[in-house]
Amino acid sequence: MKYIRYYFVFGLILLGANACTDISENAYDQLIADNFYNNKNEVVSAVLRPYTHANAWTTPGQDGWWRISELSADQLAWPVKGRHGQDGGKWLRLHYHTWTVDDGFIQNPWVLMWWGLGLCTDPIENLEKRPVESMGLTQEEKDSFIAELKLLRAFHYLKLMDLYGNIPIVTKIGEPLSPATEPRINVFNFIEKEIKDNIDKAPKLSKAMLGRMSQAGGYAMLVELYLNAEVWTGTPRWDDCIAAANKLINGEAGGQFDQVMALDPNITDPFKTGNHTSRETIFSIAYEFQVSNFQPQWPGDFFHFNQRDIYGGGRNGNDGVVLIPGVYTTYDDADLRKSNWLLIGEQRRFDNPDATVKGGSGNEYDGQPLVFVDNIRQNKKAANEGTDPELLPSNMNLGEENSGVRFNKYKLGPLTDPSYNSTDWNVYRLTWVYFAKAEAIMRKNAGVATAEAVQLINDCKKRAFDPADWPTFEYNTTTLTLDELLAERGREFIFEGFRRQDLIRWDKFTTASWWDHQPTAATKSLFPIPQRQRLLNPNLEQNDGYN
Repeated sequence: MKYIRYYFVFGLILLGANACTDISENAYDQLIADNFYNNKNEVVSAVLRPYTHANAWTTPGQDGWWRISELSADQLAWPVKGRHGQDGGKWLRLHYHTWTVDDGFIQNPWVLMWWGLGLCTDPIENLEKRPVESMGLTQEEKDSFIAELKLLRAFHYLKLMDLYGNIPIVTKIGEPLSPATEPRINVFNFIEKEIKDNIDKAPKLSKAMLGRMSQAGGYAMLVELYLNAEVWTGTPRWDDCIAAANKLINGEAGGQFDQVMALDPNITDPFKTGNHTSRETIFSIAYEFQVSNFQPQWPGDFFHFNQRDIYGGGRNGNDGVVLIPGVYTTYDDADLRKSNWLLIGEQRRFDNPDATVKGGSGNEYDGQPLVFVDNIRQNKKAANEGTDPELLPSNMNLGEENSGVRFNKYKLGPLTDPSYNSTDWNVYRLTWVYFAKAEAIMRKNAGVATAEAVQLINDCKKRAFDPADWPTFEYNTTTLTLDELLAERGREFIFEGFRRQDLIRWDKFTTASWWDHQPTAATKSLFPIPQRQRLLNPNLEQNDGYN
């Protein structure tokens, strides 16, 4: 805890030094800074600290990058369900794009990511200024740790730039005290240079690098950077995107669990318990509950109040995130992703499949069978009044306990599973790289699919269909249009955090309608710089469209 406290202080410096007291007055923190990094174990603990923090903002479970990326898009929502889900209207404002500069869910991702950035920068500084002999390292080990941390810091910058656009560039703890906003293109160029300067010095992906930033993670960041370059800088970089993707597709950056990187044969492999052996994982938030008591936080967002009765595990949730009505029907019934990744219908008890799971205490379906439905409306009220539920209004305010199709993509397993509660969350996986390369090829070709682009998508998609059904669903150069690619991206990467980014690239995030959501101002493609941060640092310029 002393060590964590030390890093927290330095993270706050990056958040807004004007609000910080003089930390030199705190001898406790100064003592930690002077006496750490005396051996390799201490160095490794400093290097690993940012990864546990990344869980807070990268995955569902807190107001971080994931929540505002997905719940502002067209696939997922957190509607009001009876007496639950009001939460000050935050989920409604995310869904309807009516957020403000004062919203906590806009502030919190900023805080968490800058804090994490500080957790990278401080050990970088400490490693760079110390001789290897004093730390019990070789020069190669020192260089490798620094490169890893700089790549991880670039990852924080990339996601900050994704959400907020123009942000400061800070590479020294507390210097400058009030950093000025940099244009997005400058941030883009900084990220690109940091990755290119350090990628070859970082380790390749391996069993030892599971859950850590490696050369593979670096190339995945370059793929994301170049895939969105036209939006982020005004200049497309499709050839660069393809080149970075090829490094991963060709297995040049290593593989998780000391395997050659490849697509997993089954659609469930990247998401099952024990998915640390997945061949297609590039970078993940890794958990090992049995050893460290460090567990995924996403069940809170996805699980029903009585979810442990469904899975035989020990965790329930807040009955929060559901599919927007109609998203479920974008999957064909023959699509194995529909039956494996999504949860609908009457829920049966894990310990007794002949018995139904009951609704939550005090809710609409208390003591009654829990049946998840592909709609968000007051069906219980219609049943009580003898009216047709199909005539009911449907919007974010009118849900019930069982409203919406649910998350079933990642599996925690039952309590008896030796990997229970240790399922890793994938940040980048090879399937996403295949899709990115195919998109880059098509956009280079005026939006028309080539045989190579079709093959890349078919190689991924065919795993979701039985061989007998596959000929009906495989793409060709006529059927794989850009709009169909966006739809297929939605089906493949649902819940994975990329939907807002995809909609922006297709110019649909602020122009399209979905369910009860109507088009919004183009300036909503960026979130505002949080007002509280601007009060702390007057050199932060606000994004267009916000006061």
